[in-house]
Amino acid sequence: MNRKSAGDRSDIYSRITDRIVADLERGVRPWMKPWNVANTDERITRPLRHNGLPYSGMNVLLLWSEGKARGFSSPMWMTFKQALELSATVRKGETGSTVVFASRFTKSESDGNGNEVDREIPFLKAYSVFNIEQIDGLPDRYFEQPAPVRDPVKRIEHADCFFRNTGALIRHGGSQAYYSPLSDHIQMPPFETFRDASGYVATLSHEATHWTAHPSRVNRDLSRYARNKSDRAREELIAELGSCFLCADLGIVPELEPRPDHASYLQSWLRVLSEDKRAIFQAAAHAQRAVSFLHDLQAAAETATRAA
Repeated sequence: MNRKSAGDRSDIYSRITDRIVADLERGVRPWMKPWNVANTDERITRPLRHNGLPYSGMNVLLLWSEGKARGFSSPMWMTFKQALELSATVRKGETGSTVVFASRFTKSESDGNGNEVDREIPFLKAYSVFNIEQIDGLPDRYFEQPAPVRDPVKRIEHADCFFRNTGALIRHGGSQAYYSPLSDHIQMPPFETFRDASGYVATLSHEATHWTAHPSRVNRDLSRYARNKSDRAREELIAELGSCFLCADLGIVPELEPRPDHASYLQSWLRVLSEDKRAIFQAAAHAQRAVSFLHDLQAAAETATRAA
C-alpha cells in the first residue's frame, strides 16, 4: 500500500474526528442530533441502506449527523451506483455524505529471523452515499409512509422484555445508576424517580452497555476505569453511544439532557478525541459490539422459553 493511500486513511480519521470535536466544543453531542428533529414524530431509527438493512457503528453517527445538518427526514441512503441500478438518478448538484468501510489486507514481512510472516493490517475506506431525498425516479416503495408509532406503553413493555432477556442482575434503589464489575450487577434508581419511562430505558441502556464488558461477555477491559481518567472517559463514551444505538433499535426517544455525572465527561471526551483521531471509531465499534451482544441474547432467551 503506498504512502498516499496511508495518508488518505489518516485524513479520514482526522476529518471525521475534527467534525465531532467541533460539535462537542459547542456543547452538542452529535450522536444525539436526530432526536432534535421535529419531523421525526418519535420515529427514531438507525440509518438504513437501500435494502432496508441498518448501518452500524461509526456510520450510524455519521449519517445521523448528516441527516440532521442537511434536513433529511428519511433514514434511507444509497450509493450513486445503487440508484442507477434502480433506474433512478441523483439530482444534479447534490453532494454525497461520507460513510466508511473497515477491512484488512495481508502484508508479508520479515520476523527478524529470516522468515517471512503474514501480518494483517486494518484499513479504512471512505465512500459517498446519498439520502433518497436527493434522488429522482426511485420506486414508490422507498417513499411509503412509516407505520404509526406504537402505543408508548407497549413500546416500554417491549423494552422491559428486552432487558429481562439479557439475564442481567438489575437492582433498584438509591439515587445513582451504575454497573458494578465486582458484583456484576446493574444498580438503577427506582423507576418512579425518572421523568418518564423513556428516560429510564435510556439510562438502563447505558448501564447495560457497561454490563457487556464483563469477561464472560464481550470482555472489554475495565481494570483501569476507576483510576485512569482517559480510560474512564473512553468507557463512558462507549456506553453513551451504546445507549443511543439501543434506544434507536427499541424505538425509544432518550432524554436529550445528559445525566449530570455524564455531562462532566465532555472535557475528557474532547481531550481523548483531540489526542487520538481513532478514538471515536474505536468507541463506536465497541458500542456496536456491545449492542449486538445484547441483541443476540434475545434469541437465546426466546429459544429457552420455547423449550421450557
